[in-house]
Amino acid sequence: MPGTVTVQVLLDLIGIAVGAAAGALTAVRFRMHYMGCLLLGLVTGIGGALTRDVLLGAVPPAALTDWRYLTAGLAPALLVQHFHPLLSRVESAIDLADAVWLGLFSVAGALKAVHLGVPPMTGVLLGVLTGIGGGVLRDVLVNRKPVVLTQEIYVFPALLGSLVVVVASVIGWSGAAAAVPGAVLCTAVRVLAIRRGWSGPMPVRHPDPSSG
Repeated sequence: MPGTVTVQVLLDLIGIAVGAAAGALTAVRFRMHYMGCLLLGLVTGIGGALTRDVLLGAVPPAALTDWRYLTAGLAPALLVQHFHPLLSRVESAIDLADAVWLGLFSVAGALKAVHLGVPPMTGVLLGVLTGIGGGVLRDVLVNRKPVVLTQEIYVFPALLGSLVVVVASVIGWSGAAAAVPGAVLCTAVRVLAIRRGWSGPMPVRHPDPSSG
């Protein structure tokens, strides 16, 4: 219920805050105006939680009924708008925030799915969708191809983090014991992929016989 702080709520709030910061930094990069920065930050932050709750039938979504969720989405966007000049490398800040946010929201999605008793594979899928949901909305709003469609090493970390949570629940772990390892693993793999330039294999393109 609103006002109760559980591991699930804590993961959601931190994930929304980090996601909102990533969205606001993207708005700064694309030179959006003040309200554009707030809107992009909020949509990026709560997008994954909204997607998860709607798919799970947990309606109305917590992000629309609990004031803490909206606050967690708006406050970081406001802070980024005012203090982004202190960040010497906006792009690096976006990448780091995006990696942390992916880890937090992937496990948050899987954790809520497990709590509501969905099948394990569905829980993994919902974790992935929760992790990437806000990023897809952000990229669509700034009119660029979503990162999730161009970088397979974006989905894979979310898959790993969600899988850790689901497997942990099967062996009897719950709450932070399941969430922390999943979030750390997801974030670490994503950061390594960014730093080392890892990318997934592309489909082999065969020459068109008609063009010969």
